Amino acid sequence: FDAGYENGNVSRILDSLKEENVPAAFFLLDNIILKNTDLVKRMSDEGHLVCNHTLRHRDLSKSDYDEISKDLSALEKIYFNATGRVMSKYFRFPEGKYSIDAVKHIDQLGYKTIFWSFAYEDWNDKSQPNERAAIAKILKNTHNGAVILLHPTSTTNANILKTLIGAWKEMGYRFGTLDELVK
Repeated sequence: FDAGYENGNVSRILDSLKEENVPAAFFLLDNIILKNTDLVKRMSDEGHLVCNHTLRHRDLSKSDYDEISKDLSALEKIYFNATGRVMSKYFRFPEGKYSIDAVKHIDQLGYKTIFWSFAYEDWNDKSQPNERAAIAKILKNTHNGAVILLHPTSTTNANILKTLIGAWKEMGYRFGTLDELVK
């Protein structure tokens, strides 16, 4: 999940994940950490990875090592100061905009870059996808080893997550962690 703010749906997503005993990774921005610290602590407390998505959703594809280092370090510091915890060393480029050099810089900083194998237009709060169509689209694109990118601010995602998890379980899939995926 890529999350920059809370609108009532992030907590609903966490509720569904907890009820279904499914681990997730949350790639966060500064805003949600600063304004919803208890919710961010809950992510960690419930066994989810809390990961870096840049300080403010900035395109780092043309940034040099120092710029990237400052951005990621600033978010790490905000997270630590707010929670007393160390951020997981996973990173996702905002909007998937990257360059080979930027990936190398991220690696030099000790992070593993995580891309996705499926994403859909769920981020626009004012134009949410139809629930039935969203479920069908997501399930159609599910495959072994899938890394599904969802936004937990999506009302559609909050409404369909338990149904999706149930469908994936019925299809024989299990839910792993990024730690398992990058071994």
